[in-house]
Amino acid sequence: MAHAIPTRFRFSFALQVLLGMAAGLALGFAVRATGHAAFGEMLHTIGQLFVQLLKALVPPLVFTAIVASIAALRDLDNAARLVARTLFWFATTALIAVVIGIALGLLLQPGLHAGVAASAAKAPSSTGSWLDFLKGVVPANFLGITASTTLKDGAASTGLSFNVLQIIVAAIAIGAAAVRVGEAGSAFLQFNASALAIFRRLLRWVIALTPLGTAALIGDAVVRYGWDALSALGAFAAAVYIGLALVLLVVYPALLALNGLHPLRFFATAWPAIQLGFVSRSSVGTLPVTEEVVERLGVPAAYAAFAVPLGATTKMDGCAAIYPAVSAIFVAQFFGVPLHLADYGLIAFVAVVGSAATAGLTGATVMLTLTLSTLGLPLEGAGLLLAIDPILDMGRTAVNVAGQALVPTIVARRSGLLAPDAQGAQGTPARVASA
Repeated sequence: MAHAIPTRFRFSFALQVLLGMAAGLALGFAVRATGHAAFGEMLHTIGQLFVQLLKALVPPLVFTAIVASIAALRDLDNAARLVARTLFWFATTALIAVVIGIALGLLLQPGLHAGVAASAAKAPSSTGSWLDFLKGVVPANFLGITASTTLKDGAASTGLSFNVLQIIVAAIAIGAAAVRVGEAGSAFLQFNASALAIFRRLLRWVIALTPLGTAALIGDAVVRYGWDALSALGAFAAAVYIGLALVLLVVYPALLALNGLHPLRFFATAWPAIQLGFVSRSSVGTLPVTEEVVERLGVPAAYAAFAVPLGATTKMDGCAAIYPAVSAIFVAQFFGVPLHLADYGLIAFVAVVGSAATAGLTGATVMLTLTLSTLGLPLEGAGLLLAIDPILDMGRTAVNVAGQALVPTIVARRSGLLAPDAQGAQGTPARVASA
């Protein structure tokens, strides 16, 4: 069972996060007004260090939590049904989101109201491919760690990154093997449980820094991006943000209400993860906080440990549904390429299935290029939208994270796993074995 969090701390923490956002906005606008570059760089450094701390915890947390969840889920007769329901709701919400994106693209016609020159079109540095799923799902090594070397000004620099989907696959395989070998695997499972408890404690220490990290990240975003670049692509940005707002504030509450859950209480509990996704622009970086709030919503820890990491790599209603749909229609309108009913069907197909195909290469640009190449539209059209991508990415990631918390909550509710006192999304996590 996850550690229960006192109600008093929960509300005070949410207030701290809200105050952090307000302080960040004030600091960001103050730096832009005064031009104090050193202070702006300090905000950037603090924000990046906070995200680094969260990302550093992702590999060990995901690995140990999924191994532990495999050991716990063996006691459930409906484990396979849980997985199937999770994937079904991933696809259902993605389909709703992409339909909204298509409708807004056709209604607002952003490609016909663009103030950007065609000369700005250029092919992006990374593209999506249907073969990327196979590359992304098969672990390259024990923990899915990859190294890349870049050359700049004659100097080489090497960076390490991790693939969450590969970690999930490796953890599932190792957890299943530990369960199957019986007594010989019990010592490993006990060590894993101890390691998980340690990493969860570390996570709580990092989460306590969320108000400070929030202030730095939102302040840095105001300093670096502002809103000046939005003028040339105002219709496009409006279409994307209207779509994001409809999914977040209309579709998600409706789905919660239809499943007997209180929308306001859900958002009050999930708020720390949603706002962190907004300011950090990283579902993977937000993953530890998302899993924490999902457990606070009453979802069993064993199921949350599986569903949330999977959602962080494949459940992207903002990046993989709304944004590619609006963007593809924008590119088609901008270049005068007519789209037919079958093309809109392809957009929906890519949104529902494509996020899995690009799970190893996260990013909205990857999903956009996959959509454009599937439709036969010029990839250079993606370059038109890069100027305002960071501003759009904030809203996209917030919706992604909200969806990653929403689906496990709904599935747990429909499967009878949600804590009895959490029907309004405020309860202590239930034990899986008691479901």
